[in-house]
Amino acid sequence: MANAAGGIQVQATQGPATGKTTIEDGVVAKIAGIAAREVPGVYALGGGAARVVGAIRDALNTTDLSQGITVEVGETQVAVDVTIVAEYPVALQKVADDVRTAIHGVMVELVGMEVVEINVTINDVHIPADDADDAASSRI
Repeated sequence: MANAAGGIQVQATQGPATGKTTIEDGVVAKIAGIAAREVPGVYALGGGAARVVGAIRDALNTTDLSQGITVEVGETQVAVDVTIVAEYPVALQKVADDVRTAIHGVMVELVGMEVVEINVTINDVHIPADDADDAASSRI
């Protein structure tokens, strides 16, 4: 069941101890973000503004692992929206499918929830040559 703080509560199912476990929405989003970042072909998560803020956070060593992830958590189900930047020249549909598979796996295994949907938005493609151009212009 959802609580007022936005997390989910799960009844204990093992052992003699009883009680509730509450998993906050932010934890669910962070787990989904970690899974998405581990997929080959994913360069970054989030839209342009989120990536700028993320770069600043990275420089301060406070990376936001839930960047680019939005979750809707119900009592027993979760829906996830993820925005990614794909590496060039990956097959975009394959990357999106791999992200869905990775997030679905962790939602079922680690969070213990049924996944209703995982929507993937690819909002940019990272071209490695762009990094080389940026590095060359910074040396001038």
